[in-house]
Amino acid sequence: MQDDALVNYDFHCPYCDSPLTFLIDTSQGSHDTWEDCHQCCAPIQLQIIISPITGELESVVAGRDDDVL
Repeated sequence: MQDDALVNYDFHCPYCDSPLTFLIDTSQGSHDTWEDCHQCCAPIQLQIIISPITGELESVVAGRDDDVL
């Protein structure tokens, strides 16, 4: 994994609204994953979209664990 494949993504927890930063590895391509909030420990679903052409982060959708993304 190259360092330029790692991207910091800033957003707010969909449960407690705490500001969060997650490190996204763009070399994994588009994928869904779950991360726990560092403040309230709630599970956050992340849908990560990586451009198949450029390999760059296109978008991230964050939702509650019971949301359907």
